[in-house]
Amino acid sequence: MTPQQPPRANNVGTRAIRKMIEDLPPSYFALVMATGVNSVACYLLGMELISIGMFWLNILFYLILCAVFVLRFIWYKQNFLADLFDHAKGPGFFTIVAATCILGVQFILIQNNYTIALLLWFVGVIFWLLITYTIFTTFTIKENKPTLAEGINGAWLLAVVSTQALAVLSAKLSMQMGEYKLIMNFFAFSMWLWGGMQYIWMMSLIFYRYTFFKFSPNDLSPPYWINMGAMAISTMAGSLLIINTPHAPFLLSTLAFLKGFSIFYWATGTWWIPMLVILAVWRHVYKKFPISYDPLYWGAVFPLGMYTVSTFEMADAMSLDFLMPLPKYFIYVALVAWMFAFVGLVQNLVKKLLLHQ
Repeated sequence: MTPQQPPRANNVGTRAIRKMIEDLPPSYFALVMATGVNSVACYLLGMELISIGMFWLNILFYLILCAVFVLRFIWYKQNFLADLFDHAKGPGFFTIVAATCILGVQFILIQNNYTIALLLWFVGVIFWLLITYTIFTTFTIKENKPTLAEGINGAWLLAVVSTQALAVLSAKLSMQMGEYKLIMNFFAFSMWLWGGMQYIWMMSLIFYRYTFFKFSPNDLSPPYWINMGAMAISTMAGSLLIINTPHAPFLLSTLAFLKGFSIFYWATGTWWIPMLVILAVWRHVYKKFPISYDPLYWGAVFPLGMYTVSTFEMADAMSLDFLMPLPKYFIYVALVAWMFAFVGLVQNLVKKLLLHQ
């Protein structure tokens, strides 16, 4: 007697889901980053209902993506490792660290839950260590390497974003760390400095690639918005350290440095916005590159929300009240971008499921 076969619809659905898992881009945790930072922005600007709704949605996104990444590693380990060791795709794994830390910040702001935030901090630190040293060791010792034009893109700056995300969560956690308050602030300060150094290294290569190699519309993928997002989250981390100076005496001696570099990061991020808009117009209007859903677009939504948050935090930390109108209006740009990306995500999932019928 042959075993009963499952219904055909279930088989079709299973095949579609397995195919999506097999092809899953390693940077998909940018969905959690974008949702989380927009939730934080809404919370800071008094839009609490939207913030709480996006918080619970983000927990769901995070849990689903964790499960999917584990399944991809189990079912398609070869694909998983190939992406990890690839110059163009490997840096996308840093979204795991940044997403974990941003979710931790949400737990602190929205639920005042430092226990789960601390647990997420530990997870973030472990993955930061594993991903950082796995990727950059592999990139260094592998024998067959791509050219600079083929191998580097804006996604490399996700290494900066993950480092600064750890600095942000550490600075937030330090307020409830008791005797470890000083250590946590020192760790946050160290990560902030390291993230800045990473940006200088990587941005130099990216800018060189921009200006001295042929540039096609295909090359201008959404992660190039991380050029701005990396500076925005660096601004946020610096602003939180400024706020923490009363609780860490050593930070007081670096206050002028903290303020100067936070403004430096913010100004650099602000410079990138018109440039990226111009390049986007060149890509889609002048070169008529089609606009269609791409998971990488979440890497463009995140910087918009982060710029909103970082401007608010910097204005608050340094009493720059004249800057406050910026986040109050920019939040709507970030939310509209998130909504378009989310609609695209839903349509894309439905399309792929129907395709396998």
